[in-house]
Amino acid sequence: MNIFRFLGDLSHLLAIILLLVKMWKSRSCAGISGKSQILFAIVFTTRYLDLFTHFISVYNTVMKVVYIVCSYATVWMIYSKFKATYDGNHDTFRVEFLIIPTALLAFLVNHVFAPLEILWTFSIYLESVAILPQLFMVSKTGEAESITSHYLFALGLYRALYIFNWIWRYYYDSFFDLIVIGAGIVQTILYCDFFYLYITKVLKGKKLSLPA
Repeated sequence: MNIFRFLGDLSHLLAIILLLVKMWKSRSCAGISGKSQILFAIVFTTRYLDLFTHFISVYNTVMKVVYIVCSYATVWMIYSKFKATYDGNHDTFRVEFLIIPTALLAFLVNHVFAPLEILWTFSIYLESVAILPQLFMVSKTGEAESITSHYLFALGLYRALYIFNWIWRYYYDSFFDLIVIGAGIVQTILYCDFFYLYITKVLKGKKLSLPA
């Protein structure tokens, strides 16, 4: 494992922890898209089914379990524990427009036409667009709380660091996976506008707002 992947994993974990702590301390899930969190739960579930068939390392196994448990804990908090604070009126993105196309693409474009491989590929494609309901919600409300902004930035940073991880692996391990890299680039592009606003506003103590 190289430093970019390790830092990317830490950034990803930090994003999840920030979100969970924010909801638990404030006793509220206001400003958080439940639909995005459901998509992330689907992503981790379909990607890490190999937990039952393939052991890589203790680190790898622990991280997979943490991601799965935290994703379902987040969904539980939004739709059960703090349901009264969930802003469903603004969380209106049609997720079927993300799930169905990515599922079809995974069925058509994959490395091996086998159930686990198709599900893994589906998770890669779906993750690249899973944040769209959250960004759509922020654009509808017009602004995001600082902690939500930090969560989004940490998620975007995780994916950006993984791009450097792929560059590293290409030069030192001769690794090149077009599916993973292509989806990762799409995901990073979705964060670009947010990165600019985060750096120019949130880091200067201003509230982040997106054009409706």
